[in-house]
Amino acid sequence: MATKTLQIPTQDGQADAFAAFPDDGAQHPGVLLYMDVFGLRPRLEEMARELAGHGYFVLVPHVYYRDGQAPLIDLPELIGDEDRPALFEQLMPFYVAHTTERALRDADAYLTFLTGRPEVAAGPVAAIGYCMGAVLAMRTAAAHSDRVAAVAGFHPGALTTEAPDSPHLLAPKVTAEVHFGVAEGDMTPEEFGGLNESLEAAGVRHTNEIYPGTVHGFTMADTSAFSPDGTQRHWDRLLPLLERTLTN
Repeated sequence: MATKTLQIPTQDGQADAFAAFPDDGAQHPGVLLYMDVFGLRPRLEEMARELAGHGYFVLVPHVYYRDGQAPLIDLPELIGDEDRPALFEQLMPFYVAHTTERALRDADAYLTFLTGRPEVAAGPVAAIGYCMGAVLAMRTAAAHSDRVAAVAGFHPGALTTEAPDSPHLLAPKVTAEVHFGVAEGDMTPEEFGGLNESLEAAGVRHTNEIYPGTVHGFTMADTSAFSPDGTQRHWDRLLPLLERTLTN
């Protein structure tokens, strides 16, 4: 694998980013990978490299770039349950400041940068994300239905809310195939059902699933939430989705 640290021009500055891709001189389909709340860090770089090993150019932007380059705060090597309250207290201002308006401006910049890379093949791309990144992936797909053919989100946060811009209400604007891998406890049965009903009513292809025996954050090996089985299930769902939508 080849890796690069990049700077993405946006309306509000320069977003630092990590990229991983096959080191074979060929062009490969693009994947925009949105971070979880803890931010761009070695675990996400590791996941990007693993995904790139299956034949994709994977771009991971630092969503909180307006507040400085990653890392914005010191994270322990293993984020335990006892660490979360203090970390969330530090991270919440960055999370709250990342409004829908900012997310949409950034999505345009990220996709323009991704599809303009010489290593990226012509054609549609995927938007995937973890935790808050699942919401960003859904918003990106709705705003850029002509470019995004696949959406995947894992242990998502706030997909169905009472807000007028709730992500599940964007379903009529989405043409991508969708998969959300939800941890037990991430959503109430009513919320999960409402998400599926919105996608079905809009005619969106989707394969949403509650992953058994998982808690929020189950793909993140640098946290106490990590589930090897849940993470493998995530790869088992994600890789066929990308193959169907980006390479066939």
